[in-house]
Amino acid sequence: MSGDLTELYQQVILDHNKRPRNRGRLPTANRVAHGENPTCGDQCSVYLRLEGDRVAEISFDGAGCAISQASASLMTTLVKGRTTDEARGLYEDFKRIVTTGEAPEEISDLAAFAGVHAFPARIKCATLGWHAALNALKGEAAPASTEGAGS
Repeated sequence: MSGDLTELYQQVILDHNKRPRNRGRLPTANRVAHGENPTCGDQCSVYLRLEGDRVAEISFDGAGCAISQASASLMTTLVKGRTTDEARGLYEDFKRIVTTGEAPEEISDLAAFAGVHAFPARIKCATLGWHAALNALKGEAAPASTEGAGS
């Protein structure tokens, strides 16, 4: 990865961590899921309002490292307005990026997390909000955990 792209990607993560998008409880949520990463103490709750099969609104709240908070912030911006199948597809793309370091040809903000693959323990940080969002989409009551999730 070239130095310019590495710097750009770091800026995306830092920006989402310093100025998280869609942070806070969503009063109109009709689905809520919580997640935790016991390894490093990250916690994330995802609130979403489904209208049919589409995510009309989504937000998150929680505490943790810059990677987990920035990832949850970015996830909310990408999932809003998508169908549940599209949201699951985005997770698969994200999972591939953070586990392999391979980003799609077209540069997207998801590619900012490509460097996470070099730090396997951080993969759990990056995917925490996504696991909580997937549970919310499914209406899962049990908290999402990164333990045993593989990523």
